[in-house]
Amino acid sequence: MYCGSCIRDNALAAALRAAGHDVVLLPLYTPTLTDEENLSEPQVLFGGISVYLEQKLPLFRHTPAFLDRLWDHPTLIRAASSGAVSNDPRLLGDLTVSMLRGRAGFQRKEFDKLLHWLGAQRPFDLVALPYALLIALAEPLRAATGAPVTCSLQGEDIFLDNLSASDKRTSLELIRQHEPFVDAFLAVSDTYAAYMTGYLGIPPAKMFVAPLGISLEGHDPGPRPRPEPFTVGFFTRVAPEKGLHVLVEAYRKLRQERGLAAGKLEVAGYLDPGYRPYLGLQQDAMERAGLGAEFRYHGVLPRADKIRFLQGLSVFSVPAVYVEPKGLSVLEASANGVPFVLPRHGSFPEIAAKTGGGVLFEPGNADALASALFDLARDPARAVELGQAGAAGVRREYSAARMAERTLDVYARVVAGAARPGKIA
Repeated sequence: MYCGSCIRDNALAAALRAAGHDVVLLPLYTPTLTDEENLSEPQVLFGGISVYLEQKLPLFRHTPAFLDRLWDHPTLIRAASSGAVSNDPRLLGDLTVSMLRGRAGFQRKEFDKLLHWLGAQRPFDLVALPYALLIALAEPLRAATGAPVTCSLQGEDIFLDNLSASDKRTSLELIRQHEPFVDAFLAVSDTYAAYMTGYLGIPPAKMFVAPLGISLEGHDPGPRPRPEPFTVGFFTRVAPEKGLHVLVEAYRKLRQERGLAAGKLEVAGYLDPGYRPYLGLQQDAMERAGLGAEFRYHGVLPRADKIRFLQGLSVFSVPAVYVEPKGLSVLEASANGVPFVLPRHGSFPEIAAKTGGGVLFEPGNADALASALFDLARDPARAVELGQAGAAGVRREYSAARMAERTLDVYARVVAGAARPGKIA
């Protein structure tokens, strides 16, 4: 697994450092998972093993520090989390609620460890939380550091929406209780900012947008010869909400109803153990259609292989059936001159408008997706034109340096104007 949010946060830290700022990137739960040079601290706080044991077994809420150091070691956490571990929200509701209770939850000891670690650090001008699910840290961090606190919003709603009704309701109530201790929220797109303002009940004056950005190192915009045969690519986490089933149906229509010559449907990305049956259903659907030989799942790809994978595509599509707040893989495909076909919702219309790198279709409509793909298959010149526009647009609007610039603008406002929570210049 390479974590999209880890990649985003690591790229932001690198760009901030390149701009001359002093940045500490501190992992929580597990070591960060990125396919670029990892800038995070070697120490993991709120170690995933400790957090889980404290949730399930009261004894571990009182174990001494020398024992905790054993299962808080990054190597052990990495080994434990590399196997068949699911992050299914339905299995993590009680833990989510407990963490959002802060020091009143079962992980009180982990909050104390964090505050102890802070005591040995030089003063911070600002503390940035990467998720609203960590918002219970805002009050103790603010009290310990005297620094303002910001919180990024990167897709928490899909996790919260999959909790039980009771756990979701409690989680939202707790997030809203902690909101006054956050000086600013930074959403990754204009669309997501508008959505999360209402979803979490955030005062509009606290909501800012700091769009995604990617490291452009190694990404080659081309143009390059069009792959033969026509190759459709899907690169993201393999899960129902990402819409691989829509793409499989659209590809079947391309081949059986639109008369497209034999091509390829290439898939890559992290597969949660709980979603292996879902991938199996898509493979079975291709087999039943007589197209099994044209479908391949590549698994998780390191950075160099990811770039080669993207550069081997004729067109890129992630037909997400939920409101996608980010679209990191779309930016990576565009950075390599690959045109995209995406559903008209979430962050995708915003990316399309800013880059001109592809076309949009009606969400969830496999016929519309097939039509859009077929049009690009029949018009290679337009596909190249879109791909080149997208490559230029990503470099103009979605570089890591641009992300850092927009983020720093918010940080500067917060540092200058946040004498107490809710006061932003």
